[in-house]
Amino acid sequence: MADLRAMATWVDVREGRPEIGMPVAVAITGRYPAEDDDGDRASGEAFWLVRTMYYTDWFRTEDGVTHHDCFVDSDEVIRFPYDPESDDSVTHWAELPTLPGTKTHFLGGDDVAPALRHAWEVPAGA
Repeated sequence: MADLRAMATWVDVREGRPEIGMPVAVAITGRYPAEDDDGDRASGEAFWLVRTMYYTDWFRTEDGVTHHDCFVDSDEVIRFPYDPESDDSVTHWAELPTLPGTKTHFLGGDDVAPALRHAWEVPAGA
C-alpha cells in the first residue's frame, strides 16, 4: 500500500490567517450547549474539535448582514478567530492534505482512475 500519512502544520489564528477563499482544517473551541436557560455562558461542556471551513475577509449572510475576517463552513455557519468571550471560535488553522498519493487537492476525468490505482496499489483491470 502507498504511504498515505498526512501531517498538518497548525497556525495560531493570533499569528496569521490563510489565503482568502482557501479551504482549511480549523480547530474550534467553545462550550456546548453555549448557554443554559438562565443565559449562563459558563455552563455546558467545553469542547475543542476539528472541522473544514474556508477563510474570507467578508461574508454576507442571507439576511444581508456582512461579517468580516471569518471562517465559513459548508452550511454557511460563520466562526471568527479566537475570542474567549465567544460561544465558539477558531483557535488554529491548517492547510488540507493533498489527495492520497498525489500532490494535488483535485483530480477529474481520466486522471482519477490511475490516481486511485496508485493510491491503492491495485493493478489495472483488477
